[in-house]
Amino acid sequence: MLIGGCTRFSLIEYPGRICAAVFTKGCNFKCPYCHNPELIKPDPHQAPVLEHEVLDFLKMRHGKLDGVVVTGGEPTIQTDLIPFLEKIKKIGYPVKLNTNGSLPAVLKSIIGLGLVDYVAMDIKAPFDKYWNVTNSLVDLKKIMRSVNLVINSGLDYEFRTTLVKSLLTPEDILEISKIIKGAKLYILQKFVPSKLLDPNFLKEETYSDEELIEIAKPLEEFVEKCIVRQN
Repeated sequence: MLIGGCTRFSLIEYPGRICAAVFTKGCNFKCPYCHNPELIKPDPHQAPVLEHEVLDFLKMRHGKLDGVVVTGGEPTIQTDLIPFLEKIKKIGYPVKLNTNGSLPAVLKSIIGLGLVDYVAMDIKAPFDKYWNVTNSLVDLKKIMRSVNLVINSGLDYEFRTTLVKSLLTPEDILEISKIIKGAKLYILQKFVPSKLLDPNFLKEETYSDEELIEIAKPLEEFVEKCIVRQN
């Protein structure tokens, strides 16, 4: 596993659980507002985080932590993700996976093997804007397959979108809610300029909390629950 970091304690990454978060290196999307640029463009001089060190820590903290989040970057591009999840499950942890949904075959295997308990899938944009928002050639059929996999998985899950004002309009968000129609939970994440993949986005105007609340109201025609989250 190419691991870029490990947060040893979090109360917010896994709903209802005290967890650690493991950050994998690399992503097949290049969203300019990504707030983990060090995972997308790794520093070759930075010492790697070794898998056995992470697993040893998780073993030591078992009973004090009650969950593990595997995030990124994009975890599903890691060729040894499944063996890594198997090791975490063997220790006895529930696992939350954060994914962009671009590799539904991997996601299907993980769900089928019982290696994940909660899935958080990012929906970047309505389909007509996906390539522009991600700066990547995205197979939209695969995104839709992943949406259906998550909704029908029987697992706890959430879909989420980070709202950058220059990239996504309120109408775009409504279109996204139609893509995930029937979903239990859709989270609108407020864009907060900090460290970003594209520093030009540090100057971006953000939606206010009041605007986000208004954007969320009509979405519950299509999803069961929509909430606003500040990053």
